[in-house]
Amino acid sequence: MPQSLSPHKLRHFLFTWLKKQGIDDALIQPYSGHETRQSLEIYSKLSLADSQKAYEEIIDKFPVR
Repeated sequence: MPQSLSPHKLRHFLFTWLKKQGIDDALIQPYSGHETRQSLEIYSKLSLADSQKAYEEIIDKFPVR
């Protein structure tokens, strides 16, 4: 592997990936070990590229132009 992958990085990647798949925080929380759903917010941050792609796919369907 070109980069080291610590357990923390792997964990962060997994929970970020689950959020991107649309999995609800209530389902992720028991596996994450976080006490509150608010502490899972860090995993909700998507990259700008992901957000931009989603925006471009849906904006043409917006009913007001």
